[in-house]
Amino acid sequence: MSHQIPPSATTPHAFDVAIIGAGPTGLFAVFELGLLGLNAVLIDTLDKPGGQCAELYPEKPIYDIPSWPVISGQELTDKLLEQIAPFAPHFALSRLVTHLGKRPDGRFVVHTNAGDVFDAAAVFIAAGAGSFTPRRPKLDGLEAFENRSVFYAVRNRAEFTGRDLLIVGGGDSALDWTLDLVKDVRSLTLVHRSDRFRAAPASIAAMQDLVAQGRLRFIEGELAGLEGEAGDLRAVRLKNKEGLQTLAVDRLLAFFGLNIELGPIADWGLDLADGKQIKVDTEGFATSTQGIFAIGDINHYPGKLKLILSGFHEAALASHAAFKIARPDQKLRFQYTTSSSELQTRLKVA
Repeated sequence: MSHQIPPSATTPHAFDVAIIGAGPTGLFAVFELGLLGLNAVLIDTLDKPGGQCAELYPEKPIYDIPSWPVISGQELTDKLLEQIAPFAPHFALSRLVTHLGKRPDGRFVVHTNAGDVFDAAAVFIAAGAGSFTPRRPKLDGLEAFENRSVFYAVRNRAEFTGRDLLIVGGGDSALDWTLDLVKDVRSLTLVHRSDRFRAAPASIAAMQDLVAQGRLRFIEGELAGLEGEAGDLRAVRLKNKEGLQTLAVDRLLAFFGLNIELGPIADWGLDLADGKQIKVDTEGFATSTQGIFAIGDINHYPGKLKLILSGFHEAALASHAAFKIARPDQKLRFQYTTSSSELQTRLKVA
C-alpha cells in the first residue's frame, strides 16, 4: 500500500531517505532501502509514478529489462509499484523540489513548491534527465488563464465537470483524457494539427467512434488565441485550412509534451559534468556532498551507460551506503532474499 502526502504540510515529514524522482530507478531504490529496513518518500514533478516510462512512452516496448523479453513503460512501472508495495512508500507527486538544505546535525531539509518540508537522513537524486515542465503554447496573455481555466495536466477532474472543454494534442495523454473526461463534460472538442495521432491504436479507434456517435468533436487545426477576462476563458481562436474560427469553451487542456531541465538541482552546489549531470563515485554513487547520492540517468562517472538496469544497480549500492548514514549505530548485515527470514518478513512473503 502506498501513501500520497497532501501538499502544504504544516510540519516536516521525517524519513530515512528522500528520493527526488519517481521513475524506475527511484522506485527500485524504495525496494532496496526497504530490504534494509529504511523508509522513503518519493517526490516527483509529475502527477503519477513512472517518470519518462509512464509519461513519455507508456506503450513503447522495452527489450533490455532482465527476465522480460519485452515490457512496456507502463507495465514496468506497474511491476515496480507491485514490488515495492510491501514497504508502503510515501509519494509526494506534482511537486518540484525548490530547496535542499543541510541541518547542523547532518540531516537534510527538502522544500517543495507546494509548501512541503521533508526531513531525511540522506537524499537520492533519481531525476532522470532532470525535472519535467510542460511545453506551453505561444499565445498572448496565456499566463492570466493558467491554472484557472487553462491546464497542462489533470490535477482535479472536478474542475472539468459540466464544462465546455477543449483538449489540444495528439499523443497518449491527450487521447487518454479525451476518452476519460468525455462522460463528465458538457461538451468536448479535440484539436490536433493533423488527423494522424501518436497514441495507442485502440485509443484512436475509440476516439473516432465517439466522433461518429456525435459525442465528441474533432477539429484539425492549431491554437491561435484565447478570449476571456480575469483568467476566465470564454473562447479560443483556431487556425486551420479554412482560416480562423472561434470556438466557445471555458476550459482548455493542452498536451504539447514536456521540457526536461536540470532545474533547481543545478543550484545545490553539487559537482556537475558539463552542467547537466551529477558527478558521483562508483562505490556508493555518492555526490560531492556527503549524504546526497545520484542514481540513474542524472549521474555521471567513467563508463556510465544510460540504461534502466544500470540505475537498478546504482540504487542497490546507494541504499547500502545510505544505511550507514541513517543507522550509524547499527551493523549492516548483507542478506539474500532467498534465504533470509528477516527479509522475507519485510517482503510479507514469510
